[in-house]
Amino acid sequence: MSDATDVRESTGSLIEWLVPFAFVICAGWAIWHIPAYILDFFPPSDKSLFDQISALHARKDVTPDLPGLFGGHADPIDWAALVLMPILFVIGTRTVRIAHMEFREWRPIDRIALFIGRITMVLIISMTSVMLYEVFMRYVVEAPTLWANELTLWIGGYVFLFAGLYAMQQRCHIRIFLLYDAVPRWLQRTFDIIWVALLVVFAGFLIFGSYYQVFVIKLYKWEMFGTAFDPPIPATVQPMILIVIALVAIQAILNLISDWNLETTVHATSEDIDEDEIEAIKRSVGAE
Repeated sequence: MSDATDVRESTGSLIEWLVPFAFVICAGWAIWHIPAYILDFFPPSDKSLFDQISALHARKDVTPDLPGLFGGHADPIDWAALVLMPILFVIGTRTVRIAHMEFREWRPIDRIALFIGRITMVLIISMTSVMLYEVFMRYVVEAPTLWANELTLWIGGYVFLFAGLYAMQQRCHIRIFLLYDAVPRWLQRTFDIIWVALLVVFAGFLIFGSYYQVFVIKLYKWEMFGTAFDPPIPATVQPMILIVIALVAIQAILNLISDWNLETTVHATSEDIDEDEIEAIKRSVGAE
């Protein structure tokens, strides 16, 4: 059953842009300063590792002149970003509205995936802005940056992951319906159970087999990229892969529950899908 009371015909209000943008800013700041949180919350017992992370934090800290709070390494801005992230996430999930072209049969729990979809849109804008800035600096000013390429790669990794979760919630991931549409609804439900079970098993084994390598070696030791800009891409993207895989599996279970009582599903042809999408885009931009 959809959350029909919260569905509005007009989307794109200012708060729908400001909240995900503010969340991306806070998350970006917090991710860049994770070494400070490691040193304060989970300090390594090994002195060489402690000194290594301390040196990384001192080299990468954006505000090195600010003192740490409570005698630690995280300064007031680091703490503010960390505290604001869950607050902004809750506000974002509460204020998100679906667009005309989005999946209509959604539940309140789907707000999480929908808001992550909005975060993904902001990340795409951010990635495009970085690329345009680099083009301007390289070909107009003739002073290319050392960070634009790696930052674009870093953001692109998050876009790829978050878009997968959003696509799962929207039921727009690639599927083959040739056999699915030819069977009765009870057998369609059986197929749904089988593929969701396979996905959950895959996610479980992937997380179980990669947990130590990703969270202990990559994240906790804060592995960097090894370039001039030297962003922590291995330390941040690889853990996010496991987190998003878990969220995708959970979303697949939610989709199975939400779609259980739907009538027999017969998917339209590619021509009908294109026509519907075009009409949805026209409505979303106010065109006749």
